[in-house]
Formats: sequence, C-alpha cells, structure tokens
Amino acid sequence: MGLVSPNPGTIFWMLLIFGIVFYILKRFAWKPILNALKERENSIRDALNSADLARKQMEDLRADQDNLRAQTLREKDQILKDARDIKDRIIAEARDKASLEGAKMIAQIREQIENEKLSALDDIRQQVADLSVQIAEKILREKLASTPSQEQLIHSQLEGFKLN
Repeated sequence: MGLVSPNPGTIFWMLLIFGIVFYILKRFAWKPILNALKERENSIRDALNSADLARKQMEDLRADQDNLRAQTLREKDQILKDARDIKDRIIAEARDKASLEGAKMIAQIREQIENEKLSALDDIRQQVADLSVQIAEKILREKLASTPSQEQLIHSQLEGFKLN
C-alpha cells in the first residue's frame, strides 16, 4: 500500500518527473500537436465551407436547370403553336386555292357546255334546213312530175315577180 499512501519522497519524485515530462512535451510535442489540431480544424472548416459552396452551386445548377427546362418547354410550346398556325394557314390557302380552281373549272365547263349546246343547235338547224330542202325537193318533184303543172308554176312565179 505504499504506492497509494502519500509519501513525501514519492510525491517529490513524481512532481519532478512530471515537470520534466511536461517540459519535454511543451518544448517538443505541444506545438506540433497544437499545430496539427489547428491544421485539422482548418481542414475540417475548409471541407465544410467547400461542402457548403458545393451545395450552393448544386442548388444554383438545379435552379438553372429548372429555368432552362421551363424555357425549353415554353419554346417547344411556341414552336408547336407556330407549326399549328402555319398548318392552319396552309390548309386555308389550299382550301381557297382549290375553291378558286373549282370555280374556274366550273366556269370553263359551263362555257364549254354552252358552246357545245350552240354548236349542237347549229348542227340541228343545218340538218333541219337540209331535211326541209330535201322534203321540199321531193314534194316539188311529185307535184311537178307533169309538164303542164311545171309551166303553170313558172307562169305564176313570173307574174308574182312583176307585181313586186
């Protein structure tokens, strides 16, 4: 129990050895340990600052990405709207052009039908005139088959000319 009970000689030597160890630690080990702790503290602080900076940069990038995505969607919607407008305009122009072409074709067909109708009427008139002349010729040949009736017709025609 001698080590546990306070003995003035042991206390002296313990204090002397503690002082020497304290001096050696202070002289050689204390500064490097404190410097290492400060460096570690600084590196941890720098790492935390870098992490905060990286987090802020990631948030900024995420916000930029969201803005870019929203802008891209707006541009896509605008392009689709423009494409629909162009499609509608092209369809309307095609419809108008087809309507005009149809009206032109109808007018040409009507004009052609009218011309063919007039041509057919002229042909019918010509045929009617030819048939009338042929019928009149046949009737006159039958009536004028005898010579006395021919002479009588000639005299009546000559008298008619004198009266006019």
